[in-house]
Amino acid sequence: MPTIYFDYNATTPLDPAVREAMLPYLGEIYGNPSSVHHVGRRARALLDAARDRVAQVWKCRPSEVVFTSGGTESNNLALFGVARQLRTLRDAKGTGYHIITSSIEHHAVLHCCQYLAKEGFEVTYLPVDGSGQVSVASLQAAIRPNTILVSIMAANNETGTIQPVAELGAACRERGVLFHTDAVQWFGKEPFTSIHQFNADLVSVCAHKFHGPKGAGALFIKSPLLPDPILFGGGHENERRAGTEKLAGILGLTEAVERFVQMPVFPKQKLSVLTDRLSLLLDKLSNLGVTFRGSQKHRLANTISFTVRGCDSIALLAGLDLEGVCASSSIEQDAMYHVSWA
Repeated sequence: MPTIYFDYNATTPLDPAVREAMLPYLGEIYGNPSSVHHVGRRARALLDAARDRVAQVWKCRPSEVVFTSGGTESNNLALFGVARQLRTLRDAKGTGYHIITSSIEHHAVLHCCQYLAKEGFEVTYLPVDGSGQVSVASLQAAIRPNTILVSIMAANNETGTIQPVAELGAACRERGVLFHTDAVQWFGKEPFTSIHQFNADLVSVCAHKFHGPKGAGALFIKSPLLPDPILFGGGHENERRAGTEKLAGILGLTEAVERFVQMPVFPKQKLSVLTDRLSLLLDKLSNLGVTFRGSQKHRLANTISFTVRGCDSIALLAGLDLEGVCASSSIEQDAMYHVSWA
């Protein structure tokens, strides 16, 4: 039975050309980029070249590219790093520390905010409308004089809803508040001109969402911002992330960025036809308790999300898997079961 893989928002297969680009770094190029001998210097030169290549695609400074282990670490570095840095800077001024995010963020952001709340930060969780979008007006109303950071994802991994991220970022910039966006689901799917199109000070990226390797990601940090590190033990990545750089993963990320970001690997024109057909089918099943979730107009072209009332999600996914169909689900608060086809 052939496999029908509808879980690309969870992970994508490694592209053969990306794998080929990684192979030398799993064998002949084995040096530690921090070593001063010629083997290490060769590795350092290739690491620096990879950073330059990513920066060229992003249209930013190489020093603004920090390589990480993936989207989760990028999000953690952005939130913990900025929140703790600004708390230290503002303590002497006696100002508070207020963070804004949305109620539908990835757990790599939500759990960070929950932890920061235990450290004394105030967190506001913005609601979304019926299509899953955060309104610019609600963000503007939530910003206070003591707001230090806003984190809103560019596109949701479950519903596929695309946020007005550039407008949200502009609203933050007008008020002098730092803005982070988890753009993990954006890259390789939506049009990309430069990293600055998000109007963000920090942007999280993950390689395995667009045919790169797992365990490789990056965080754009707009200069001169210097978030506190969350990993300690060395001065790697311009002292922003301790740990010997994973050259094979970084070169895989670089190759995927060059191949699949400017010309998205997920062709919107082709995929929209297919997801629109599935959406029409879901409408026909509405009398059976099937409900489309998300935005019909502002969503990733590869993603359809729906709920099935009274259906056990594990049983549904198991049944689909028996037919060779791979999908993902989550239990929503209203006890309906959410299934995402991506």
